[in-house]
This record gives sequence, structure tokens and C-alpha cells, in this order.
Amino acid sequence: MPSVDLVYFNAGGGHRASALALQQAIAASGLGWTVRLVNLTEVLDPQSSFRKLTGIAPEDLYNKRLAHGLTLGLAQELKLLQALIRLAHQPMLKSLQQYWLRTEPDMVVSLIPNFNRALCESLAASLPGVPFVTVLTDLADHPPHFWIEPGLAQHVVCGSARAVQQAREAGHPAAYIHPTSGMIIRPDFYCEPASFDRAARLQALGLDPARPTGVVMFGGHGSRSMLGIAQRLPEVQLIVMCGHNARLADKLRALPATAPRLILGFTPDVAEWMRLGDFFIGKPGPGALSEALQLGLPVVVARNAWTMPQERYNTDWVRDNGFGLVLRSFRGIDAALPELLAALPAYRERVAAYRNRAVFELPGILASILDAAQQPFSPASGDASAQAW
Repeated sequence: MPSVDLVYFNAGGGHRASALALQQAIAASGLGWTVRLVNLTEVLDPQSSFRKLTGIAPEDLYNKRLAHGLTLGLAQELKLLQALIRLAHQPMLKSLQQYWLRTEPDMVVSLIPNFNRALCESLAASLPGVPFVTVLTDLADHPPHFWIEPGLAQHVVCGSARAVQQAREAGHPAAYIHPTSGMIIRPDFYCEPASFDRAARLQALGLDPARPTGVVMFGGHGSRSMLGIAQRLPEVQLIVMCGHNARLADKLRALPATAPRLILGFTPDVAEWMRLGDFFIGKPGPGALSEALQLGLPVVVARNAWTMPQERYNTDWVRDNGFGLVLRSFRGIDAALPELLAALPAYRERVAAYRNRAVFELPGILASILDAAQQPFSPASGDASAQAW
């Protein structure tokens, strides 16, 4: 029975969420694979040396910055991070080769950026012929050396036409480029409960079913931006999802508001709460945008110097497809939101036309890659002919 490793880390939360969603979809597909979730941080630092030295995990440091809105300058820091990764390339190769030899996967699927060269080269050196697949969890690449690595036998799964184009420009042959209809999101976003009564549910929560309801969410750790949004929209009915940020939730509950408002802490049932909304307000993360659109919610996002570099294309995608508003800053949301609400039916119609089935497409794509790799002399097998391009 084939074993498939899904590589993730906890920086930002979206990579782990994608890995869990893909694991769930593979299990439901009946392929019979053994799927293992592999946290790259634990592989490269099994003794938690960074945590022992600093008192905090590297992912937690990144997540705290997101929660406090400290994202200015991340484009420059990304270049520094990538330089450090290049310096540590040989030690990483050694650690990863030892790991692959010990665990012997039949296929490795990366759901993370920045480390794909090390992952691909270490796998090819230790287990020749085992396919390496990178599933972009961003709508587009942020080259160089982010998702798509030129010159490697790296299968790339692309959730947008832009990402497909970037893979071609990087020199990947067509057999290694696998388009999907969007980003991976959890299968439960596709399954509306048969007994779901939105109006009754809103009323039971103390919300007004006759008012347009906005869902405010900035990832699993929230963001200070949510305070400013809530302060500027006292007359708008909101469901505000703060994730693990309990202090933020307390501050939001203390704000005055004339419209009903619900403040939530961490919940695993994001789809259940988002179904109660009419529109979405948040950062332009690919996962949150895809979840909102799947549930029929037009979006309001911002793009400025604080927007993370890998998420800037997402705002172009929202604007070009007419899925919502892209603001220069959430400071102007009180002036801009009436435009969205006035044209809400038209926005919802465009959103409803978008069909994202990526999480159900991936098992078949991965099965075809694995089948091709097991054929003798296959270009997908990682042999010398595959390495030549």
C-alpha cells in the first residue's frame, strides 16, 4: 500500500490546513494510501534547539508578528530568509536524506514554499524515482525560489492560470504542470447541512436576519486591524473571528456598537460560522479568500505596504474577477462598504459563478503522478531523462 508524505509547517496556519484537507480528501477517495503528515520543522530540528535557545518556536515568532500586524518589510526579510536557506542547503540535504531513507515514502507532496529545492534534491539523492510534488497554496508564485524551482524534476500543482504560466516560464514541461480549479480548502466547505436555517440561526445568536452580516477574519491568530475595522463599522452587523487571540477578542467585546455583533474565539467550525455571513472582510490570504468565495461571500481586502509579498497577486485576482473590493487601507472601509452593499446581488452572482473543486481534483492528480512514476523509463520517474531538462 503506497505511503505518501504531506510536508507542511505551522507558519501562518494555511499550510497545515491544506495538508489536513488533502489528507481528508485522499482518505475519502478510496485510494487506500497511507498518508503521513510531516512537519518540516520537526525533521530539521528534532531536538527543538531553536525553541530551547530562544524560548519560542520559529513558526510562533512569525505568527505573533501576523497577529500584531508587523508585516511591513517582509519582502526584504524573505530575501534574507532565502539567503540563509541557501547557506544551510548542504546540512538540510543531509538531514532530509536520512529522513527519507528511514521512512521510505512512495511520493512526497510539499505544501510549503522556500524549501522545495532542498526537499526535491534530497529525495532524488536518497530515493531515486520517487516523485516529488509541490502543491502551491498561493494563487501565484513569488519568484525566485519561493514555490517553483527551475531545473528540478518537480511536479507543480497550480490553482490559477497565472501560476500555470509561471511554471511554464520556469521551464517545467507540460507533464509536470498540473492545473486545478483553485486552492485547497477543507471538504466541509462544500457540504451544507440539510437542516441549515440561516435566519433561525442568526436570530438564536442575537443577530438580525434582516441586516447584511459581515464575517471578519484574519487567520488563526487574528490581527490588530480587526479593532480598527470594528471601530469604523459600529452600525454594521459583524461576526468577528479572532482565532487563538483571546486578548483581541476581549478588546473587541469592549467596543461600543449600535448593530448586533458576535465575537468568537478559536473554533474549528469556520465553515459553519461563515455560512451565516453575506460578505467577508479580511487579509487577502488564499485560503480565507477561497473559503469565503466557496460559501458565496464577496470579499473586502486591502493592499498596501503591509500586505505580505506572496499575497499581493491575490488582490489583483479579486479585482480582475469582480469578487469584491480592494482598498488601499482598512481605514477607508466605512466609506467603501456602502458601495459593496449597494451592489451585493451583482457581486454575489459573480462569486457564485466561481467553481473551485481543487481538493477533490488533487487525489486523482496525485494518483496519475504516482502511477506514471511506477512505469519503467517514465519521464515522471525521476530518472536521468527527467533530470536532463
